[in-house]
Amino acid sequence: MSLDTAVVLAGGEGRRLRPLTKNRPKPMLPAGNRPILEHVLDTLVDAGIGRIVLVVGYKRDRVQEHFGPSYRDVPIEYAVQEKELGSGHALLQAREYVDESMLVLNGDRVIDSGIVTDVADMFADRAEPTLAVMEHPEAHAFGAVRLDGDRVEELVEKPLAGEYRLINAGVYAFTPDIFDGLAETPKREGELDLTAAITRRIDAGRPVWGVRTDGLWADATFPWDLLSITRSVLHTDRVTEPESDETLHVAPSAIVHPDATLRAPLVVGPDCEVGPNAVVGPDSALGRNVTVGANATVERSVLDADTRVGPGSTLVECVTGEDVNLGANTTVPGGPADVALDDRVYRDQQLGAVFADRVDARGGVTAEPGSLVGPNATLGTGVHVRGRIDEDSEVVR
Repeated sequence: MSLDTAVVLAGGEGRRLRPLTKNRPKPMLPAGNRPILEHVLDTLVDAGIGRIVLVVGYKRDRVQEHFGPSYRDVPIEYAVQEKELGSGHALLQAREYVDESMLVLNGDRVIDSGIVTDVADMFADRAEPTLAVMEHPEAHAFGAVRLDGDRVEELVEKPLAGEYRLINAGVYAFTPDIFDGLAETPKREGELDLTAAITRRIDAGRPVWGVRTDGLWADATFPWDLLSITRSVLHTDRVTEPESDETLHVAPSAIVHPDATLRAPLVVGPDCEVGPNAVVGPDSALGRNVTVGANATVERSVLDADTRVGPGSTLVECVTGEDVNLGANTTVPGGPADVALDDRVYRDQQLGAVFADRVDARGGVTAEPGSLVGPNATLGTGVHVRGRIDEDSEVVR
């Protein structure tokens, strides 16, 4: 692998992940108990990348303050996308930072380093645009690829379900002339997509190469994806700060009562506290400084930093933001659920409830499957939650 520079597109809000992205960009949401973007950078460092350019935009301070000038001794530079005008526009913002061939990938997917090296190796042979291609059972959800041997014949934006099985995995290698190609590509509905520039090249008869690859590839598009991406991370042992065995990770500073039960796969982050007779796991992640009270149960859930789970609570397939308080005897029974996002209802999703940053549930609250509670909402004692609760709302019985 000869490529040394990677450009990571990390400026998106992630509208379909609201209300969790109210205060931070999508790549900073948790996969396990670490931001998705941290896993992406691990992948690049493990693949031998020596320089990273992060394209940031929405709530960019959250990214810059977390990572600073370097990550694992690899220098980071920041290019700013002031407005979300498409992935191609995002990459163009890195033009003044990059004058050599580069890897380009999204900052909101957890992937194996092998996917990166597969792309880099084919690019080393061809020195022409190269992208990762993977088999996926839901190609219609991600955008399909049609290959002729190793040559990309077509990128299909919105394929019909079952029509294709190969997807564009969102990992690319380009020479610097990609910037000229992007600048010459017409915008569509005010946005410039990277795939539009690639399609323009294909239509002109110029080669674009696809390398078939496999391995971990976990995408976060919807709130329930944070549960599945965490499960993928835990089952592939990509958690840092390991203690115990390969599927049970407890930070040294965590306090776990001897009468508590931890069920792997599970990660318990720094400064957490798990009370007596609590049951935590499997397929769960506790971020920094999370408290799980006595006799509480947490299963298949992702609890972000500073979440408090009161005694006697039961959380199944629950996602919390930061600084959430769930009082005693909070009950989230888990999915499946019909979840309403924007103007669409997504049927039969495995989601208990989402409590965004600084929600305060004051005890005895029950949340029906698929409930979404916005930031700073207050739920009074004994409230029954159903559907969406708006930001800053106060709900009483």
